[in-house]
Amino acid sequence: MAAPLHPFDLYDIDSLLTEEHRAIRDTVRRYVDDRIKPEVADWFEAGEIPARELAREMGALGLLGMHLEGYGCAGTDATAYGLACLELEAGDSGIRSLVSVTGSLAMFAIHAYGSEEQRQQWLPGMATGELLGCFGLTEADHGSNPSGMRTTAKRDGDDWVLDGTKMWITNGTVADVAVVWAQTDDGIRGFIVPTDTPGFSASAIHKKMSLRASVTAELVLDGVRLPADAMLPNVRGLKGPLGCLSEARFGIIFGAMGAARDCLETAID
Repeated sequence: MAAPLHPFDLYDIDSLLTEEHRAIRDTVRRYVDDRIKPEVADWFEAGEIPARELAREMGALGLLGMHLEGYGCAGTDATAYGLACLELEAGDSGIRSLVSVTGSLAMFAIHAYGSEEQRQQWLPGMATGELLGCFGLTEADHGSNPSGMRTTAKRDGDDWVLDGTKMWITNGTVADVAVVWAQTDDGIRGFIVPTDTPGFSASAIHKKMSLRASVTAELVLDGVRLPADAMLPNVRGLKGPLGCLSEARFGIIFGAMGAARDCLETAID
């Protein structure tokens, strides 16, 4: 008697993928099955994950900033990145979020809008997972609508001084660097903020209903003084943060399919 077909076999998705796509997908699926799924229930209950350990492991697999070119990034196409996000979110949405925020938000902002010096300083370490990034856009009163943000960056001599708060920031308490968006006299600008800068602090948000296996934080910038070259030079205005959000959406929609697939497979089993 023939084995029953998996429901996804009816769509013949594999026929739409290249051999490389299938290899990347299968590698990430094995990692999720072996590393994430056996642990994720405990992480969910605790509301904590070993973020740095996981980042180094996923960096070794080439998953961090994998759709970016150069600087130690894998340089895959968008479909490969989407398939990786699909498999990660089949394990847990928080794990996919760690990868999306690192690669499609923090790393993409530096890659697309940063200077060559900024790219060389930050991207290689972020690609390996030795350095973690977060993305400071959302505020408590404005969601991800950057036009209403209250965080400010003001010139003081050659320096910038940042003041404000950011809310619901993935990787916030474990990040080495934050890409922070702020209002200036010249419109909205992005800044690279090392998290050990005086005046920067992050506090974990606990007792969440969802994304519990994810590090989520509030960021406070209280007179954070940065040199002039901390600003991302190649973008001004709303198109900066909105461009990053658009970059992240591809992996997020693939990830939603992974969560749906795992729900279906769990129900069948």
